[in-house]
Amino acid sequence: MKLSFPLSISAIALDLDGTLLDTAPDLAEAATRMRREIGQPALDVAVIKNYVGNGIVRFVKRVLTGNMEAEPDAALLATALPVFEKHYAQVMSRTTQPYPGVVEGLQEMRSQGFRLSCLTNKAQAFTLPLLRDTGLLPFFELVVSGDTVPRKKPDPMPLQHSCEKLGIAAKNLLLIGDSANDTLAARAAGCPVFCVTYGYNGGNDVRTLAPDAVIASFTDALPLIVKAA
Repeated sequence: MKLSFPLSISAIALDLDGTLLDTAPDLAEAATRMRREIGQPALDVAVIKNYVGNGIVRFVKRVLTGNMEAEPDAALLATALPVFEKHYAQVMSRTTQPYPGVVEGLQEMRSQGFRLSCLTNKAQAFTLPLLRDTGLLPFFELVVSGDTVPRKKPDPMPLQHSCEKLGIAAKNLLLIGDSANDTLAARAAGCPVFCVTYGYNGGNDVRTLAPDAVIASFTDALPLIVKAA
């Protein structure tokens, strides 16, 4: 359905990895340390960057197999996952920073009265420290992590949960993300969705996902929305 701009929006849900924060270098460092500890050779950082986006378990599976969907040996995964989590906890805030324009965009969104939430497939044990360490946590009224509800994006459940918690209709919750997970979840939930051009999305152009808008920065979203009455 073609939308009419500006959209009437009450709240904005923002993806974490590849949208708010450039987490790939620290994820890659943790993955490299994990592979070294379990006796596997290092992978190129550019390759690892393409594996980000479906939560820690799927990320580790991709790092182990070199494939986006393949399943590693169960015993290998059981060994590798806690090793990765140990290393990521040590390095997750080493270089991770908000993308250019994120802080300014969040400030402007909040000043215009939009309620803000963070919606990510990353586990809460990593999400909250990252938001705290990068100074973004105070912006968010709600944080929905990958283990907050039973299903992750691209399932609509995290967005449905967000609408319930915020007390708003799906059509009034805008999701801003960087990947197919975001567009699929938004479509299934009945939420509008914008995609940023600078994120991960497996290295593919987000325009192929047919979001409602493609934006180069958070501030580019503001002319396209208006605060719902």
